[in-house]
Amino acid sequence: MDAVDEVKSRLSIEDVIGEYVSLKRAGRSYKAISPFTNERTPSFIVSPEKQIWKDFSSGKGGSMFDFVMEVEGVDFKGALELLANKAGIDLASYRSSSGKSKGPNKDKLYAALEASAKFYQVQFSKNKVALDYVLNKRKFSKDTALLWRLGYSPNNGSALISYLKKLGFSEQDMKLAGLTSTGYRGGIQDMFRGRLMVPLEDTYGKVIGFTARLLEANDNAPKYINTPSTVLYDKSRHVYGLDKAKESIRKNNYAVLVEGNLDVIASHQAGVKSAIATAGTALTEMQLKILGRLTNDVRLSFDSDRAGIAATERAIPLASKAKVSISIINIPAGKDPDELIRRDPKLWQAAVNQNVYAIDWLIERYSALLDLASGKGKRDFSDVILPTLARLSDPVEQDHYITKIAELINVDKSALTRKLSGEEIESTSPKKRIKTEPAKLDMATVEHVKTQDKFLSLLLSRKTLREFLDHVINSSMLPTADGRELFEYLKANPDYDFKDGSELQKLEDYGKIESLLYDELYQGLDLNDLHEETERLEAELVTKFVKTEKDKLKISLNSGASQQGLRALQEKDKQLNDLLRQVKGVNHG
Repeated sequence: MDAVDEVKSRLSIEDVIGEYVSLKRAGRSYKAISPFTNERTPSFIVSPEKQIWKDFSSGKGGSMFDFVMEVEGVDFKGALELLANKAGIDLASYRSSSGKSKGPNKDKLYAALEASAKFYQVQFSKNKVALDYVLNKRKFSKDTALLWRLGYSPNNGSALISYLKKLGFSEQDMKLAGLTSTGYRGGIQDMFRGRLMVPLEDTYGKVIGFTARLLEANDNAPKYINTPSTVLYDKSRHVYGLDKAKESIRKNNYAVLVEGNLDVIASHQAGVKSAIATAGTALTEMQLKILGRLTNDVRLSFDSDRAGIAATERAIPLASKAKVSISIINIPAGKDPDELIRRDPKLWQAAVNQNVYAIDWLIERYSALLDLASGKGKRDFSDVILPTLARLSDPVEQDHYITKIAELINVDKSALTRKLSGEEIESTSPKKRIKTEPAKLDMATVEHVKTQDKFLSLLLSRKTLREFLDHVINSSMLPTADGRELFEYLKANPDYDFKDGSELQKLEDYGKIESLLYDELYQGLDLNDLHEETERLEAELVTKFVKTEKDKLKISLNSGASQQGLRALQEKDKQLNDLLRQVKGVNHG
């Protein structure tokens, strides 16, 4: 991972842009008034899921780096320095004296972790204690154990080290991957010994670490241990199971956040495949923001013990900061989802569907704990609830709960309002001044680029429209270099299956912009409408191209051309007229 990727992994595009413009949630995206034009209606879109922005009024768009370059008036290096500073990244650590990138070989670390996962899986298949725990006690099927790559770490202290050395990995590789620890008498030993191994995978399914569960009772050892922080694994950002849950989260538009990795596995086996988990109960704002890129509905099911309840209460203000809606899943029987699932999987699905909005849950909880008839009880109750209400961005919702609480504890609503106004409210920070004022744009050029982008968004997102690649348009008719390159790529790869531009390499961000454009303008239209729109855009592009070329011909004619040159210009004019008739024939014939 280079410095650019590190910045992208640490910062969210909505946070970066939100320092300059006021963003408002609109489904999975955010909208705002364009900072680049004088428009009055929101047409500036930020997609947390794609980590991209698009300004429909000016035609601009790109990554967080492109935005900072635009608003701060700096080049890419300047934008990288500003964002690296914001992310707490020392750029010097990414450069050696020769100017080349330095640091651990992450591909080597990924390979070591993948080899370790396979090693643990083989050991698991031979260990009766681990098999009994997984298949009999936890009631996981063999297919489930294989899907989640459950394993076992031998207890001799150096089994994994010996195996990895045979594969050519060095002790330094193992240490950097978090696979070894320092032994009691010095030297290194396996980090995990005699434990059930649960691989931790990133959103692409690459192994980045492990959670290891004790299988035999030992009061001197923790039940769970995790891979320590490494260049690949950061527990404050990792969401367990997201690689397998993200499609279900998108489809169902909610995420189920449970406390343990094995609860996630049990939930998926029971059919609730939107389940994910964090490292213990230490939920972070960044993890909620990562989930917020997929859904605004996050449902919590932490353990009903003291630690789980405390974690749930901490999550409520974090959710407000992360701009996601938190609700609570009440387990009707049993301490955790796994126990409920083993009793009856249908009970778990029912509990997920009967979630309680977090503030209502908080009110119900403290109504039962405190004496609301006493002055002290009323004060303590309002002390707990009002800080959460202070962070609500919707005034209607805030007023609803103030009214509800006033009735519940039998006090005047104005008293609560006065107390609320005195709360430490985390107000929206003042927006940074944008250094570039709204530009006087060449609207003809802007409209030309908009037409190109709409045309390409349709071809990129719908394979059935790629017949237009072989009509009258060619790349020279498109106004931008990115547009021409994407057109040529699609023409050379007509069966390309677009997935957020991952295979487009340097065109990745442009591909994401085009995908966002399609989602905003054309999602849900039937194929006939899309075909007609593509024809219309094709005609506009050809007409603009012909007009531009004819203007060039006029200039050449007026400058005085030789007889031979005149014939060439006349032939060119004929070709342009034929081209214009051709596109009109395609679209209106």
